[in-house]
Amino acid sequence: MLEELRIRGLGVIDDAMLPLGPGLTVVTGETGAGKTMVVTGLLLLFGGRADAARVRTGIERASVDGRLEIDSGGAAAERARAAGGDLDEGTGLVLRREVSAAGRSRAYVGGAAVPVAVLGELAERLLAVHGQSDQLRLTRPGHQRAALDRFAGVDLGDYVEAYERWRAAVTTLTERTARASELRREADALAHGIAEIDAAAPQPDEDVALAAVATRLAHTDALRLAARTAHDVLLGDPDDPVPDVPDAGALLGTARRALEQQAEADPELQALAVRLSELSALTADVGADLRHYGELLDADPARLAQIELRRAALGNLVRKYADPPGTGVTAVLEWLERARTRLAELDVSEEALAALRAARDQAEADTTALARVMTDQRLAAAGELAEAVTIELAGLAMAGARLTVDVRPHAVAGGPALRIGGREVGAGPDGTDDVEFVLSAHSGAPALPIGRGASGGELSRVMLALEVCLAGTDPVPTMVFDEVDAGIGGRAAVEVGRRLARLARDHQVIVVTHLAQVAAYADRQIVVDKPLSAGAPNVTASDVRVVAGEDRITELARMLAGSESSTAREHATELLATAATDRAAARALSPRRGPNGTS
Repeated sequence: MLEELRIRGLGVIDDAMLPLGPGLTVVTGETGAGKTMVVTGLLLLFGGRADAARVRTGIERASVDGRLEIDSGGAAAERARAAGGDLDEGTGLVLRREVSAAGRSRAYVGGAAVPVAVLGELAERLLAVHGQSDQLRLTRPGHQRAALDRFAGVDLGDYVEAYERWRAAVTTLTERTARASELRREADALAHGIAEIDAAAPQPDEDVALAAVATRLAHTDALRLAARTAHDVLLGDPDDPVPDVPDAGALLGTARRALEQQAEADPELQALAVRLSELSALTADVGADLRHYGELLDADPARLAQIELRRAALGNLVRKYADPPGTGVTAVLEWLERARTRLAELDVSEEALAALRAARDQAEADTTALARVMTDQRLAAAGELAEAVTIELAGLAMAGARLTVDVRPHAVAGGPALRIGGREVGAGPDGTDDVEFVLSAHSGAPALPIGRGASGGELSRVMLALEVCLAGTDPVPTMVFDEVDAGIGGRAAVEVGRRLARLARDHQVIVVTHLAQVAAYADRQIVVDKPLSAGAPNVTASDVRVVAGEDRITELARMLAGSESSTAREHATELLATAATDRAAARALSPRRGPNGTS
C-alpha cells in the first residue's frame, strides 16, 4: 500500500506531497491544475517510460518518490532485497525515479540504484493502473479472454509448457524428416571430427605444458651451466677443494662468526648475527636446489623429437577445430562437446524418428487434455461472470443492459490445431477458445460486440463493473483509476462512486476524477489547485492539500456548480451524507466471490 507520494518538477507540478492511505482516495482539481500528473508520477515511479518533455521548464530533473508498506515476506520484498534494496523498519519500501531534462533516467529501490525494469517488476506485484485507454483494451479479444480467465481462476502455466513442448517437437520432427540427407552429411562430418579428436585424446592445456617442456629440452646445456655457475658461487665447486675465490656461503659464515664474537656486548648486533645465520641457511638451501635441478636436466634428443611430433598433432587439431582459430587445445575440447551434442540431435535413423513421433504425440495429447480443462473452466465461468456484470450494470444506471460472454472454439485458419470433441480447433499459447463480450446496451437493443455497440460512457461502466466483479481475483494491493468516469453523469456517477468505495474495502483505491458524485465517496480527498497569484503558471507544494469539513464541501460545490453558492453547498452536503451512509452499508457486506473461491 502506498503511504505517500512526492512529485517534483513534473509537468505543471513544482513540488507536491500527496498523503495516501487505505480505502478510497480521490484527486480532484480544475482542468490543467495537474491532477493527471499524479497518475503520470505513479507510472514513472513504477517503471513507466521516461519523457524529457515532462520535465518542468527551467530545472535539471524531475523526480518521484514513494513510500510503500509491504509484506516483509512477500514477493515484492524478496525482489527488492535481491536488487540490493533495504526495507525501512521491516515493512517500509522507498522507491525513487529521476528523469533529467536531457532524457536520462535513474531508478532506486530501498536506497539502491537499480535498472528501471526492477520498478516494472515491482509494479506487477503492487499496482494496477486503469485509464481511459483500458476501455479500448477491453474491446480486444485477448483482454476479454484474460478477464474471463481471472474470474475463472484459469492458470495457463501447465498448458503453455505443454504447448511449447508440442510445437518444439513438431518443428524438430519436420526438420529431421525434410532435411534427412543434409543432416546425414552434417552428422558424418561431425562424426569424423569427433573420431579424429578422440584418437588424439588431447588434454586441457596440454599444448601449453608441452611448449614449456620443449623449450626446456632445447636449452638443456645452457640451463645446466647457469644452475652450476650459481651453485658454485653460493656454495663453491665440489670438484675444487681449494678455490681461488671464496664462495658466498663461506663469506656469510665468516661475517656471522665476526658478529657472534661481540654479540653479547650489544643486543642489536646479536639480532644482526641471527639474521646472517638465517641468510646462511637460505643460501645452503638454494644451493642444494640448484644442484638437484642441474642433475635432473636431461638433454634427450629423442624425447624432444617425440614432444615436437605431439605438438604438431595438437596444432593440426587446433587449426581444424578451434574457434576462433589459434585459441589452443581448450577450444578444440569445447568444439568436441558441442559436436557431440549436435550429433545427438542429428540422428535421422528410423528409431530416432519413431522416438520423435512418440514425443510429439505425447506432447500433443498433454496439450489437448489441458486445453479441454481450460475450455471447461471458461464455459463454466462465462455465464456467472456475465450475470455478475449485468447486475452491476443495472446498478450503474444501465437498467435493461445485458452482457453475454461467448466462448467458442478458435478457428484453425492454417495454424496449429488440436482435435477436441471430434473436431479440429485452432490452438495457440492461450488455449483453443475465442472469448467475446457481447453487450445489449438496453432493453430491445441488439446484442453487439462491445467494441461496436458500446459508447464511451457505457464502456467506462462495463470496465468498472468488471473490476468490481474481479476485485477478489486481483493480487495487487493498490488500484489506480484515471478519469475512467469520462462520459458519465447523474445517477450513474453516484453508482460509480459507490462501486469504487466497494473496491476500496479490499484494495487501496486512488481515483483521479472530475465528478463530485465520485469524490463524495472517498475516505480522503486531495485537491490540486492552481496558485492564487494572478498569471502564475505553476503548481507548488502548497497547492496540493487534503480537504475536510467545510473545505471539502466547498470543493464539492465547485465541482458540482462551478461556484460556492448556497444551493451548491447544500447539494454537496447532501452528497456527502448519502455517501457516508452507503459506505457504512458497504463495509457490512461480505466480499463477492468468484467461481474459483477467491474473494
